[in-house]
Amino acid sequence: MLNIGCHLSSSKGFTHMGEQALSINANTFQFFTRNPRGSKAKDIDDNDVKGLLKIMDENNFAPILGHAPYTLNPGSANQRTREFALEVLKADLVRMEYLPNNLYNFHPGSHVGQGIEKGIELISEALNLILTADQTTMVLIETMSGKGSEIGSTFEEIKEIIKKVKLDDKIGVCLDTCHIYDAGYDIVNDLEGVLNEFERIIGLDKLCAIHLNDSKYPLASHKDRHEKIGEGTIGLKALTDIINHPKLRHLPFFLETPNELPGYAQEIQLLRDASDNSEYFSR
Repeated sequence: MLNIGCHLSSSKGFTHMGEQALSINANTFQFFTRNPRGSKAKDIDDNDVKGLLKIMDENNFAPILGHAPYTLNPGSANQRTREFALEVLKADLVRMEYLPNNLYNFHPGSHVGQGIEKGIELISEALNLILTADQTTMVLIETMSGKGSEIGSTFEEIKEIIKKVKLDDKIGVCLDTCHIYDAGYDIVNDLEGVLNEFERIIGLDKLCAIHLNDSKYPLASHKDRHEKIGEGTIGLKALTDIINHPKLRHLPFFLETPNELPGYAQEIQLLRDASDNSEYFSR
């Protein structure tokens, strides 16, 4: 069964997100842990959490994904910026334990002129300060498109971050199809080669989730502009090859396309149909 969902607003609570997911034939979803452009987070309501956990249990949900705000930069040259990132990451992991055994994703950050090596060192230091041996949440580093001084646009950079993390069993990767295509990984014409490279450098055992997005821009553009499924430069055929690939089919897929709920429902149905149609399988 295809494990697929989309990004949902958390403004009305966890139970509401679970109900919304069911209404669009999703069996997982992604949500921001707090304001995506700030630091404010809603108080946790125990009954609201229990409502979502009941929905997930009764409907065989795949793991859901909490997404850190975009404003975090644990690789910054500014000490206060790094401290802010650390405070939010720590608090978010405490909050995620109300929903045990799920996923938490963050953008690794930018080195802002310090150089990639220094940025990687700072990001790894932050992870070593926030990860705990008893947490049930898997923390995921998202693959990036490489705009500006972003870190994480190559598999080698992500490997270097993970290599420096002490509790590396608590950390994995979220692969964003738009981001890696914009970064220069040709998942349209050489998906097998890209997966083999990921396996060689990082290891597919570290791949825990996929952001399934088309791209507005061409290969290696380093732009990071998502497009609706089948309407961008990656295209429907390549994206359905991804969801049907035997090394990827077991993963949860999260749509971050420019859509409202009805659009997400259409995309999910399109992809569910494609996942059941053998003509879409990679050769």
